[in-house]
Amino acid sequence: MSNRSERLRMRLQEALSATSIEIVDDSHKHAGHAGARDGRGHFSVRVVADCFRGLRPVARHRLIYDAAGDLLETDIHALSIQALSPEELT
Repeated sequence: MSNRSERLRMRLQEALSATSIEIVDDSHKHAGHAGARDGRGHFSVRVVADCFRGLRPVARHRLIYDAAGDLLETDIHALSIQALSPEELT
């Protein structure tokens, strides 16, 4: 796992107390893309956390963006998000 992925994982875990975090670095699929030229990556995340209960998708995404913080300016160009509460897994 890349250092960027691990930093993102740590921030998501700390901010959201997630029960599950899956991160896929999709950067290799975007070689030559304008956002990839500056060295930032493309990631897909699947986060399961109690704090998503009762929240609409936009609010869930906002929590993830807030947790990622400055990584969105320095390390992450694109972030595909799947944010679920534990009940939504079944």
